[in-house]
Amino acid sequence: MTLYSLLNRLIIATILSSSISHAKDFQTVKPEDVGVSSERLKNVEALATTYIDKKMYSGIVTLLARDGKIVHQQAVGNFGTDNDKALEVDSLFRIYSMTKPITAAAAMILYEQGKFHLDDPISKFLPQFKQQKVLLNGTLKDPTQPVTIRHLLTHTAGLTYGWTQDNPVDVQYAEADLLNSDNLDEFIQELSQIPLRFEPGTRYHYSVAFDVLGAIIEKLSGMPLDQFFEQKIFLPLGMQDTFFEVPEDQLHRLVDDQTWDYQENKNRTVSPENQRSFSSVSMFLGGGGLVSTVQDYLRFSQMILNQGEFNGTRILSPKTIELMSSDHLSDKVRAEGVGEYPVQDLYNGQSMGFGYGVVTNASTMPDLSSIGELSWGGFAGTKFWIDPQEKLIGIALVQQYQSPWTLRSDLKTAVYQALQELR
Repeated sequence: MTLYSLLNRLIIATILSSSISHAKDFQTVKPEDVGVSSERLKNVEALATTYIDKKMYSGIVTLLARDGKIVHQQAVGNFGTDNDKALEVDSLFRIYSMTKPITAAAAMILYEQGKFHLDDPISKFLPQFKQQKVLLNGTLKDPTQPVTIRHLLTHTAGLTYGWTQDNPVDVQYAEADLLNSDNLDEFIQELSQIPLRFEPGTRYHYSVAFDVLGAIIEKLSGMPLDQFFEQKIFLPLGMQDTFFEVPEDQLHRLVDDQTWDYQENKNRTVSPENQRSFSSVSMFLGGGGLVSTVQDYLRFSQMILNQGEFNGTRILSPKTIELMSSDHLSDKVRAEGVGEYPVQDLYNGQSMGFGYGVVTNASTMPDLSSIGELSWGGFAGTKFWIDPQEKLIGIALVQQYQSPWTLRSDLKTAVYQALQELR
């Protein structure tokens, strides 16, 4: 960990111990105080226990807050399949793409400072992309319009992830092994040499867009992404346990890396050579690089639900949160992308805001939802949602790749059936 980060952690500890506004923890209340049934909320506890008892997961941490108050917080199970250390509510999890909403918020801090316009070409800040082509029907062409920051925020840039081999552009991503670059400069240089998969702005397609956005944040702020996050988001919100690089003395809190083995039909630990290291990190991935806890992510989520403010500290304006939480995809753009990509697809009834999905039609969602609900998940099974209509935040942290289970939907059903008063 850098000296800068260590000093900032000391500053956080000092502020949290001396400042009334930041020392204020979330109040835990009786569920009935905020219109939730204690008896029916037991279904959430039973759901997690069932998943553990059936060895579908090794451990699950769940949290539910309403009206800014915690009504449920539980850790069930162990650190891993081969690790019987009991899970704690403050255990650290790789949150992967739940990093994206934080990166979106970081970018919008700079937007509010007038550092960029949403429709600025990304080549204005990263000139490596000035000559980037688009590959259409086997032919390299100049794109009809440049990739903009708005495109990055909504996954409409023409970028991809390279997780599938169904397209020659994805093949090039896989061969370049972009996410294992040494730093963001190397990542951007390699990425800029690979053509776009489609014309910018014409379809939704999940991608490395937020990693590019992280590089732009670095250029505009003049500081590494981890330092910007620390100064502008983590420190103000009191997020002591959210890291790109986990301090050595905190690594014992990091839950084991696990995956579902379809051949043996069981959960297993990821082999060490296939695990991403969270020590000596040199590339800060805005699309999926963070480790966090349920309590820290609750602080960030409550800031969003509070329209940009938490515990007296304003991160973003209410109008900016409104913009981030709006539907930014036309029907045509959304329809062109949804259904083509097997990972982190949008649900039927969900569209894209800036960094997270937004529910536009609750009646067609696969689970109980509200119009305007904001949510996203992570590659290792994590999930959060913010329901402005019901003043509700739900978070579930697990650590399992390639999960076949429906925990995310099951949890939402268990939560919403416990509501006895609607807002």
